[in-house]
Amino acid sequence: MARATPARLAAAQVLGDVRRRDARARDVLRGSSRMRDLDERDRAFASRLVLGVVGALGMLDAVIDQHLSRPRLEPKVRDALRLASFELLFLSTPAQVAVSQGVELVRGVRPRAAGMANAVLRRVAERDVPRRTLALERVRAREGSVEDLSLVSGYPAWLLERVWRERGQEAARDLACSAPEPAPVFVAANLARCSAQEAHDLLARKGLSPRAAQVEGSFVLDAPATLATSGLVDDAAVVVADLSAQQVADLAAPEPGMRVLEVGQGRGTKTILLQSRALRAGGPAMVVGIDSEAFKVDVSRQRMSRAGLAQGVRSLVFDACELDSSELPPVLRDPFDLVFVDAPCSGTGTLRRHPEIAWRLVERDVTQLAQLQARMLAAASTRVRAGGRLCYATCSILREENQDVVSLFLDSAAGRAFDMDGEPFVSHPSPQGPDGHFCACFVRRSE
Repeated sequence: MARATPARLAAAQVLGDVRRRDARARDVLRGSSRMRDLDERDRAFASRLVLGVVGALGMLDAVIDQHLSRPRLEPKVRDALRLASFELLFLSTPAQVAVSQGVELVRGVRPRAAGMANAVLRRVAERDVPRRTLALERVRAREGSVEDLSLVSGYPAWLLERVWRERGQEAARDLACSAPEPAPVFVAANLARCSAQEAHDLLARKGLSPRAAQVEGSFVLDAPATLATSGLVDDAAVVVADLSAQQVADLAAPEPGMRVLEVGQGRGTKTILLQSRALRAGGPAMVVGIDSEAFKVDVSRQRMSRAGLAQGVRSLVFDACELDSSELPPVLRDPFDLVFVDAPCSGTGTLRRHPEIAWRLVERDVTQLAQLQARMLAAASTRVRAGGRLCYATCSILREENQDVVSLFLDSAAGRAFDMDGEPFVSHPSPQGPDGHFCACFVRRSE
């Protein structure tokens, strides 16, 4: 009798932690001592299992439940069945191996349930795997329905239907087909620390196989497994950032010496990208970053110090919706040359990296976020000087958070002082491609 492998045991433990703590999968993976004990290959496999299960959670449960006489399962047993079902449906593991390993995972937590697990997983292999294979063939032939897209991706049908309606069949198909595969890893040189060539050489010496991407100073890593332990991210020689996020920073285009307000600074990734863009043009900008969460501000301050940007960046806790208040901290009172709004959003363009979004998000959340985004954009616009620029960015692929917020702003009293500055940047996830992002820029009229 084959025992469950260390990689699958580690994946089951991480899934349990994600479930109990209602945490982000990547955060739990990074903090798992059991994951650290695995070799590089097993760690990659366990991570793929965890992220895949979390992204396809609702679909996997529906598949499992249809083969149960009583759908109520002990949580650890369900975790094990989810792992094995994902492996059967989405990976190339031989069915006999996936079923056997799933049964052993269940046996390890509830021995009496092993027979039930064997029966359920065999039905998944015999009935659901062929059903998904046919759905994938239809999708690849551009004949698939929304239900086919859901089966191929594991994502909820409402989300795929909405993307199809708003962005078209091709965008929905790309989103579905990109779901089972790991997202490509892009990094950008931190020009405050090293040149683009120096960053490339550092990455190459660490065995990360960098290739130049479409943005200057950006690289896609063909062998990213050891990036986290390379020291290059901790030392801030490079910053991990999706290619579309880097393109958004390029669109904002801060110039040397420019006063920049970054709204929604978070942990400072876009700050480094914006400053590298200014440095590429000749020198640093003067950036003030605000965020409503104090712990993120603390992280950003520490990161700016490591990145060599502490002198050119100030970070403070402030609610962006209060930027139109008559009582502002002194550092926010004078108008800015560029206001960059990195708005909180659904994150639907980043599901491969944050898979828990897929089954936690509901449609009313999108509407509530759009209302907040509109309020933030209007308030932030008051800090733009005459002739200055305003940029609004999200990592959502939903119109309600993007084009609809822009239209609402331009029709508002605050927005009537602005003109669009070119066409918005719009991207969506695709296989082997970057994530989905949106950015619209405006110019405040001088009169």
